[in-house]
Amino acid sequence: MNKVKQYSEIISNINFSTQKSERDEYENCEFVNCIFSDISLLSFINCSFKACNLSNCKVNNSKLQDVLFSDCKLLGINFSQAKDFAFTLFCKNCNMDYVSFDKKKLNKSVFENCKMHNANFTQADLTKIKFINCDLLEAHFAQTNLGGVDFTSSHNFLINPENNSIKKAKFLSQDLEKLLYQYDIIVE
Repeated sequence: MNKVKQYSEIISNINFSTQKSERDEYENCEFVNCIFSDISLLSFINCSFKACNLSNCKVNNSKLQDVLFSDCKLLGINFSQAKDFAFTLFCKNCNMDYVSFDKKKLNKSVFENCKMHNANFTQADLTKIKFINCDLLEAHFAQTNLGGVDFTSSHNFLINPENNSIKKAKFLSQDLEKLLYQYDIIVE
């Protein structure tokens, strides 16, 4: 996520909620300060969204491959409805409250400095994704594969190890109570 990338096309200050996209596929494009309400059936490959608002955007059968969201509002998006093939997101400084990744394979996705309150990761495969300094307050993890996920810099998560696969996941020792909360024990 730290690499500087040059995009072949920059699209800025367009409200796609009122103006329909003229294309079905965008590759190597940068969207700046745009608004989206429906990207269903559209394809985004190696694209960047900066300071865009996609809150409650429909993503039915959209292709999101190596897509960067930076400083975006992604509230309430059901990413489970996007195509599975090559689905990879890089999200930095985004508000992602109430997003859903239900049953989604997130490949090598990265979430950095994201607010993800009430995010749904039920039955998702998060193997080796990165949560870097994310706020996971009331995020839902149930039958989720968390193998190799590093939670050491993130906070406010609660994970039931009996209901999730956490093999080789990393946690700070002070976060032990977040794994034992269901046992109603006191950890000092």
